[in-house]
Amino acid sequence: QVQLVESGGGLVQPGGSLRLSCAASGIIFNTYFMGWYRQAPGKARELVATIGTSHTTNYADVVKGRFTISRDDAKNTVYLQMNSLKPEDTAVYYCNARHPYNQYWGKGTLVTVSS
Repeated sequence: QVQLVESGGGLVQPGGSLRLSCAASGIIFNTYFMGWYRQAPGKARELVATIGTSHTTNYADVVKGRFTISRDDAKNTVYLQMNSLKPEDTAVYYCNARHPYNQYWGKGTLVTVSS
């Protein structure tokens, strides 16, 4: 049984920081590309960042320079460090695991950026 469990969401002020974690189980973690996606109220789900098995990273333009994705293969965990948060970053953030024949999603964690 595959599980992706996100944590670390919450309420933060504009300009603040949060660190999201996604703990994976039931997969051979180091064979999967990992990613973070988000869905803001009334909008479609969008890519935030990905990190490959080679640790190559990719970021959406709107978060580049502010967010950092990383993975700890020994802990089967992927992280998203979010700095300089803006109200428009408010969304449910979802963890994703992907390889050529399988893709899995977490249930999401809510990030609210508001003063």
